[in-house]
Amino acid sequence: MKAQPFLFGLTTGIIGGAIAVLLSTPQSGQQLRSTILSNTDSAKLKLQDVKHQVNNVKHSVGTLTNEAKNNIPQIINDLKHSITVFTQEIEPTKNNLQQEIDALQNSINEIEKNIAQFTDKKKKPEEKAQA
Repeated sequence: MKAQPFLFGLTTGIIGGAIAVLLSTPQSGQQLRSTILSNTDSAKLKLQDVKHQVNNVKHSVGTLTNEAKNNIPQIINDLKHSITVFTQEIEPTKNNLQQEIDALQNSINEIEKNIAQFTDKKKKPEEKAQA
């Protein structure tokens, strides 16, 4: 598709449509020009407002990007430091808990041995009585 014939057709269509609107409008020429001027001014104001809003959004995005670039590395470093400090602070508690777990495991083993010995002692007199 070549651009020149397309643009020629588009331009012809726009001009033809504008002429058809002007000829079929129920308003007088003066009223139509007045309406077109007020609509044009309104459209210009709305376009300027949109441009202003877009510039505000661009500025906000730029500010957010800069803050993220500056703050995220600091936040990561602070988080790493906090994790390191937390790990160092809980190390003694972790060691104490491990010692208590080991002591409980030893107590359980001794109780199991005592139960086994008690059971063996109880079985031996019964075996002698049956023999």
